[in-house]
Amino acid sequence: MKNDILRLLESDSKLTPKDIAAMIGADEAAVAADIAAMEDEKIICGYHTMIDWDKVSEEKVTALIEVKVTPQRGQGFDKIAERIYNYEEVTSVYLMAGTYDLAVFLSGKSLKEVSKFVYDKLATMETVISTQTNFVLRKYKDHGIIFNVKTQDERLAIVP
Repeated sequence: MKNDILRLLESDSKLTPKDIAAMIGADEAAVAADIAAMEDEKIICGYHTMIDWDKVSEEKVTALIEVKVTPQRGQGFDKIAERIYNYEEVTSVYLMAGTYDLAVFLSGKSLKEVSKFVYDKLATMETVISTQTNFVLRKYKDHGIIFNVKTQDERLAIVP
């Protein structure tokens, strides 16, 4: 039952325990108790609202910064990742396998602001060997949500 609740909340965090109970055929009180327990255990870490910032007047730039680092003795990558994710502009940090060690996502008001973060804060860390900054030009899908869905039928008309 818990996995069913998690899948439903992941697809729509606005669902109420009553909604979920009806969808999975369970008792509302049991669903509410399971949700509360999973929040306490940090299985449910928060609730997120997806916003298409391209449709509002506020400018926002998103970047993926690939970072190669020297792991710290006894700490591995964890201490470095913690130092990076504590910056306000950083939205996500992932440990990666491949050419780079960490993938850092951040948002800023401009390309200049993101660049300043990289050269003032990230590249100056003693454990950072190199960085590669990639700017997001357009978002097509994020967290399972498709952006800019076409509503017009684009099929060619067949004329007899």
